[in-house]
Amino acid sequence: MNRDHRIADEQGSATAELVLLTPLLILILVFVVALGRLTSARIEVDSAAAQAARAASIAWSPQSATQAGEQSAAATLSGDHVTCAHLGVSVDTSEFVPGGSVTVTVSCGVDLSQLTGLHLPTTQTISSKAVSPLDRFRSVAG
Repeated sequence: MNRDHRIADEQGSATAELVLLTPLLILILVFVVALGRLTSARIEVDSAAAQAARAASIAWSPQSATQAGEQSAAATLSGDHVTCAHLGVSVDTSEFVPGGSVTVTVSCGVDLSQLTGLHLPTTQTISSKAVSPLDRFRSVAG
């Protein structure tokens, strides 16, 4: 009889535990989603910076290099379905001479406002820098 009494006392305990643990499990899931977004955005911004630097390095003038770098970064991110709250592309053409290099910095604000409950900032800015050399045996304008 003691055994039956103990089983009756534990009825519903699994339900109570589930009710208490569900909010914690949801917060953990939202945190994992946030980390996934940031990691994916980091990879895409790195790729965009590298492609923009390459596009700028094959241009014929510093002005066209700046334009090519900006267009390439925007096209790469939109092609990968990355939406930036704010996109910043900086093309450094100060060493735009044969044998020199072009440096491109891409900054993307990742939107985290849909992920509620974690007190995360609404946007997290991710930046990446890439350098691409200019061919030593080519001519450049300007």
